[in-house]
Amino acid sequence: MEQKHKRRPHYSGKYPRLFEEKYKEQNPEKYGDTIEHVISKGSTPAGMHIPIMVDEILEFLQIKPGEIGLDCTLGYGGHSLRMLQALSSQTQNAEMSADSMTCMSSSTEISEADEKKERGVAHGAGHLYALDVDPIEIVKTRERLKEKGYGEEIFTAIRTNFRNIDEVAEKYGPFDFVLADLGISSMQIDNPERGFSYKTDGPLDMRLDPSRGESAAQRLATLSETEIASMLYENSDEPYAAEIAKAVAEVYRRGGKIETTGELREVVKKAVVRIPAKKLVEESREDAIKKAYARTFQALRIDVNSEMEVLYEFLEKLPGAVREGGRICILTFHSGEDRLVKKAFKAGLRDGLYSYASKDVIRPSKEECFRNPRARSTKLRCAMKA
Repeated sequence: MEQKHKRRPHYSGKYPRLFEEKYKEQNPEKYGDTIEHVISKGSTPAGMHIPIMVDEILEFLQIKPGEIGLDCTLGYGGHSLRMLQALSSQTQNAEMSADSMTCMSSSTEISEADEKKERGVAHGAGHLYALDVDPIEIVKTRERLKEKGYGEEIFTAIRTNFRNIDEVAEKYGPFDFVLADLGISSMQIDNPERGFSYKTDGPLDMRLDPSRGESAAQRLATLSETEIASMLYENSDEPYAAEIAKAVAEVYRRGGKIETTGELREVVKKAVVRIPAKKLVEESREDAIKKAYARTFQALRIDVNSEMEVLYEFLEKLPGAVREGGRICILTFHSGEDRLVKKAFKAGLRDGLYSYASKDVIRPSKEECFRNPRARSTKLRCAMKA
């Protein structure tokens, strides 16, 4: 039966604006030039995530063929891909294979099947395990890495929260290297149906696993004004926590609802607009409103997914999941996360669990921040198991 042609999304203007209109950005293999153009402008292509501080991470992890590693937060798989390349020495093996084949016969071309076969030999050297709670993205990323030649013989994606690292290590560890990227993936932020971003209108969901727990809308409706203010202050250091909490609580007191990202955005805007100019932390009211949007959505997302509780539990279990001499890298994106990681590494060093823990954070370069603005708030801390 002939497959019916599917028309591409139509949009007004020269460039697409909505997530569903950006079909080229969501097909990087087919539209590589478009992807590079978007990235060169300092933007992240829709449905894609650019891995942060890859070179700095690989420099510390010093991955060798034959080792067993763990990516605690798989996401789009950008970090996993680079770790798999290091683990299997893919480039080196591919070059050696090509040279040997050329010497054997100048008229013989290496087929795609031959290349995959050579990769398979290299892949027998070690294994990378990766965790993610997102049932939507883990399937896509597993298939994406498989298409690049990294199948189940070298790569295993496990749908579980990284707070369960002890259970994963008991079955597959201990690990020679571990990476945890605590940031939310760009493809989750960009998709309005997931409800993570204030920039597009959609259901106020924010769950990393949409099949479990309360949505952000449901969670917000259960909180008191005091609890909302505490959540905003503790999870994002929101300077206007009291004012925003009061505005949110007022909506519910009047019998209203906040069920979309647009509705929450409007409540936050009204709260900040009422604040006297002399009390604003930012230079302009417009800047204050924009930053209040970002902080409010961050705080609510952290609360919905119990991110701080998850991180605390992960850090407690981490030393027991790593082999002696094993290397650890953790990327954080706000002060609350970084404080927990810094405290855990310092305590582990004092108690003899770690032989090394970085005293200072490593920040992304100016060049990386220009190419990927979402890297600006990133902090990297490293440790080594005693």
